[in-house]
Amino acid sequence: MPATDPYLVQLAPAVHAYIQPDGGWCLNNAGFVSDGASTLLVDTAATERRAHALREALLTTGAPLPRTVVNTHHHGDHTYGNSVFVPGATIVGHDTCRAEVLAAGLQLHLVWPDNDFGDITVTAPTLTYSERLTLHAGGTEVRLIHPGVAHTTGDSIVHLPEYGVVFTGDLVFQGGTPFLPMGSLSGSLRALGLLRSLGADTVVPGHGPVTDPSAYDATESYLRYVAEVAEAGHAQGRTPLETAREAGPGPFGGLRESERLVANLHRAYAELDGAPEGSPLDPLLVFGDMAVMNGGKPVACHA
Repeated sequence: MPATDPYLVQLAPAVHAYIQPDGGWCLNNAGFVSDGASTLLVDTAATERRAHALREALLTTGAPLPRTVVNTHHHGDHTYGNSVFVPGATIVGHDTCRAEVLAAGLQLHLVWPDNDFGDITVTAPTLTYSERLTLHAGGTEVRLIHPGVAHTTGDSIVHLPEYGVVFTGDLVFQGGTPFLPMGSLSGSLRALGLLRSLGADTVVPGHGPVTDPSAYDATESYLRYVAEVAEAGHAQGRTPLETAREAGPGPFGGLRESERLVANLHRAYAELDGAPEGSPLDPLLVFGDMAVMNGGKPVACHA
């Protein structure tokens, strides 16, 4: 039976991934690097309760609490738990990640007002970078790389070259549908090329189980499907919702959150109209159309 509770995967002597099944809405992954004396944590969680569970799982390995927390992007499932780890840890992220955390505020509360997120204090990165930053967790080199606008405008790839491990953030959803409305379709394709160039054998996606570089090919196939469907629908003058309802998930019906197709078409349409990558879309329209694609029900946060 597949796991239903969060679990740790040891990827190398100093590296663990923290996986939250099934990787659906608000069930993100995290991970940490520790030599037993210092710890770097990659991402937190969507609720206070889940952030404390991550904290306890980390401590069970003998690792000390993190001095550094890296956010792969600003979305609340990856950042809401930051406040559980301060003031002991410095929060690190891309320049735009900090700006977006502050601008978005209690973002998940706005989308899911009835969900119990616990006592959340919005906590943005206080150490930021623009293109690349190298950190050290004990003796382990941790490279942060901004891929450009992709899943969001402020993504960070976390690469551990010594161990051939990469934490992709939400550039990869293993078993789930990619989600592009706050980023870029073309930028997400470019980011996959960057990920391939790193040569990491072990891939920790933002959601879903630990995988390998085959995830890049699967993600690219889906993104190219979105591009093909968008080009046809846009040329025919159909709305993203009309196009999504006619096309459906195609060969990707086995992915979770298939309703995200219409959100991704909104982003693809914006790019076809010449809008800059990452330019804001109407969230009410995007989430409203996803609710239509979800059988008339709003998408649910599972955290």
